[in-house]
Amino acid sequence: MNFEKSLRSISELYKSDKIEHGYIEIYDSYFKQLKNKKLKILEIGIADGKSLLTWSDYFKNSIIIGIDIHKINAVEKKLDRENIRIHQGSQSDEKFVNEIIKEYGSFDIIIDDGSHLSSDVKKSFHLLFPYLNNDGLYAVEDMQTSYNHFFGGNPFDLKYSSSHMNFFKHLTDSLNYQEIANPFYIKKKYDSKITNISFYHNLVFVKKGINKNESKEVLNHSYEKMKFKVKSNRNGSTLRYYFKYMVLYKTYTYFLFILNLIKKIILFRF
Repeated sequence: MNFEKSLRSISELYKSDKIEHGYIEIYDSYFKQLKNKKLKILEIGIADGKSLLTWSDYFKNSIIIGIDIHKINAVEKKLDRENIRIHQGSQSDEKFVNEIIKEYGSFDIIIDDGSHLSSDVKKSFHLLFPYLNNDGLYAVEDMQTSYNHFFGGNPFDLKYSSSHMNFFKHLTDSLNYQEIANPFYIKKKYDSKITNISFYHNLVFVKKGINKNESKEVLNHSYEKMKFKVKSNRNGSTLRYYFKYMVLYKTYTYFLFILNLIKKIILFRF
């Protein structure tokens, strides 16, 4: 018989609010294959400590690191366990975060259940994602604050706001950066470093990994170059295809580029 407790039963034992938020089944789908491994798990935001206790029981062979801007009494909250580490500091304090990184090196799972402020969520991601191991998971909870101006979100301009939801929406382009047929495209910070982004109700998962698959449609962000290469190699008529793809098609691409640039200038969208 298997006497191992499920993630839900452990969460119920400690009355974790991740149950009422609907996160537990989602976490279980990601974590059930990892539970017996030796991992370093960082959770931003400790509060009543129920999440740390849940992770402590579930990931018995792992180190659970919790950070919180408030001073946490480990004994009072029964967090004085061998596999739990607690640190006080702000998730957006670069000096503090670098101290955590210096002590632990890298992480396998990072969960942001901290302030839920747009600025903090984005800052923490920029600081910590480089220290997430390949195949590691970065989860951000309570994404609903992205639609609330009291948290620095924006309920009035959903498509172009600087909210953390839009930040993660735009990250999806990094999944397919090789396919962007813009000859002026400049590689972004997270291009080639993300293999999956999943959105759930108020929850986002980002999986880190090497993503360098070559495009079948564009060559160095140029559709014209790829078509010219394929056609000329196949048929040998380079002059004809050069004029078609490297002159006519490229001229059309440049026209669209200038048109969109003018549009962005007029609408102040950069």
